Amino acid sequence: MRRIAAVVRLAAGVVGLAALALHLDYSLGSGASALPNFFSYFTMQSAMAAVLLWFVSGVRALRRPTDPAWLVTARLLVTGYQIVSGAVYTVIVLEAVARGIPIQVPVSSQVLHYWLPAYALVDWLAFPGRGRPRWRSLALVPVFPLVWGGFTMLRGSVVGWYPYFFLDPYQVESPAVFVLYSAAVLTFIGVVAALLALVGRILPPGVRSGRPAGKERSEVAPGGGDELGVVEVRDRERVLAAHEADEHR
Repeated sequence: MRRIAAVVRLAAGVVGLAALALHLDYSLGSGASALPNFFSYFTMQSAMAAVLLWFVSGVRALRRPTDPAWLVTARLLVTGYQIVSGAVYTVIVLEAVARGIPIQVPVSSQVLHYWLPAYALVDWLAFPGRGRPRWRSLALVPVFPLVWGGFTMLRGSVVGWYPYFFLDPYQVESPAVFVLYSAAVLTFIGVVAALLALVGRILPPGVRSGRPAGKERSEVAPGGGDELGVVEVRDRERVLAAHEADEHR
């Protein structure tokens, strides 16, 4: 099952990479600044991170039965960013439609803003082999948005362009409104990540580890007392001395 899921994850990475390439080609027709602007969008950066993560974690899933803690944390962060980028884009499109502003959503944009975030959520919930996310991982959630936001505002003040209307000082009513929008988006990112972490911690062990709940496996190397044994309890694996391993049998 984990191997099949790994192939699906690698396929999602290929689809995401193709969507990025097609959307870049589509965007290049909008002027000389299209290339740097393309890479300045939160959606594009989070999509590139997701594609890279799916390739790395897909290969890992083909070789190992479980994901290490750092990979679980990376998946938590990227999944949250993907969901937020899709939600924010949806709000922007609905706002434009409500104001009678024509907006084009090519297939590549639909994949990047809707289908990839949807797959990221499914991947987080259903992919076997994921361990329990740590609550302290949530402290890392605002790091990327804050760095991205600071760079975006600095670049925008130089080139006069901002990727989203609520960051543009010429499109918001006042600095207070800018702070309100920014705080709302940052809070939303934190809430999404917290919900993902909560769901990841309460899922049945069988879903997390890829083997039925309650199953335990212990292996003890034969030989003297100074030999080592491996004990795996659900989604955790550690090396024990042989006499310690005997206690888990």
